Amino acid sequence: MSFTIATTVDEALVALGAGARPIAGGTDLVVGARHGKAALPGDLVAIDRIDELGGVELDSAGVRVGALMSHAELMTDPVIVGSYTAIADASALVGSPSTRHVGTLGGNVMNGSPAMDTGAPLTVLGATAELRSVTGSRTVSLDELWAGPGRTTADLGELLVALHLPPAQDRCGSAYVRLEYRRAMEIAVVGAAAAVTLAADGTIASAAVALAAVAPTILSVDGVDQALVGCTPADAGPVVAALASEQAAPISDLRASDRYRRHCIGVMAKRAVDAAARRADGESIAVPVNRSLGIGAA
Repeated sequence: MSFTIATTVDEALVALGAGARPIAGGTDLVVGARHGKAALPGDLVAIDRIDELGGVELDSAGVRVGALMSHAELMTDPVIVGSYTAIADASALVGSPSTRHVGTLGGNVMNGSPAMDTGAPLTVLGATAELRSVTGSRTVSLDELWAGPGRTTADLGELLVALHLPPAQDRCGSAYVRLEYRRAMEIAVVGAAAAVTLAADGTIASAAVALAAVAPTILSVDGVDQALVGCTPADAGPVVAALASEQAAPISDLRASDRYRRHCIGVMAKRAVDAAARRADGESIAVPVNRSLGIGAA
């Protein structure tokens, strides 16, 4: 086994090209190995010391979020909390305080879990992933990136360096909520994110909803924008709940039955749209929505 510490992206890419796997916080890779899900790779390259992979940067194209941004950083970053609040909601719910301080956004995305907390917020906010290798770089949508539970379409030599978000819009709000049985070290039973833009008259001008833990990958709900445009936020709830429940394809496991998940995802989607619309209208709902509005575990 070899272990390399990279201090630049180029150094990391060379190691990846030679067959090493990247590690930053290690909250998925190491825990998975301890639980027998997969053995640790034979060769690892540490990327946690690469400054280029951190930070939140504003530019004319929107916002660049470095793949090494930790959940603890994201839940308090003024740009994320102010304009891309659903990501902060999700980051504030990840694991425990220690997990949030070492776990990274890039690791969450590349782990490919359909129950990841940040996936649905990134989806409704229109995020794209920047992948880089020794031969060049490419940008893909998240729908293209996630191929199934624990699988992505990234090549073995590619490294996720950043997530890109479009410019924030006026009178736009977002939120992420999840059903949980406990407050700490929990994985979403189901989760829902929404982004809502309001017209001057208070009706919905655009909307997007994405679901977690109810399909093999994060699920974008089809038809939401067409169904909700022109509706008041109060009237939108039953519509989005029905769409979410109809399109969900959950499984039954030890944590919940498919029938229970299908019902609950409609409730979570309705709550996410409501909170996003309230934020779009200027209401201050503290991060995370789950704690502020009493959703999930008591």
